[in-house]
Amino acid sequence: MTGQTPAHCTRAAPPTAARRGDYTGAVYGSLLAASVVVGAGTLGSFPRLELVLLLLCTGVVFWAAHVFARLFGERIAYVSPNGHEIRRVCRAERPILEAAVPPAVAVAVSPLLGLDLEGTVWLALAVAVAGQVGWAATAAFRAGASGRIVLAAGAVNLVLGLLIVAFKVALKH
Repeated sequence: MTGQTPAHCTRAAPPTAARRGDYTGAVYGSLLAASVVVGAGTLGSFPRLELVLLLLCTGVVFWAAHVFARLFGERIAYVSPNGHEIRRVCRAERPILEAAVPPAVAVAVSPLLGLDLEGTVWLALAVAVAGQVGWAATAAFRAGASGRIVLAAGAVNLVLGLLIVAFKVALKH
């Protein structure tokens, strides 16, 4: 060990990369939300508030786990986890948390749409999968990918989302 920080760990991201944003957390968080909806939806009747809280709390737990992993897993060897670094990592991982909000809102407004619990689950699942596909396509687009790559990113994430839907259908029968 030389005691020196590797160059790749000390450089700031180029300004263009910072403007593009990192949507990995949003894609991951949307997939996580879809999985939570399917898991809760296969267990039978449950209050909507319970699913809203489950989505939000799961988002918080996974966000915190990712913050911890980045601070103490990959970064502690190179950057001391001071207050500035902790805030920066918390902000960077925030999309995981934010991805749980649209499906939770869908659950919360489902009674206004006249949906029963099964319809609520399908609505929340559709919102989560749409978020996953949308964030993946946005990430590819903002990274400057070709139209073909943007479509591929969306398609791959749609397939992943449809796998979650298939699991829901399989678990119900």
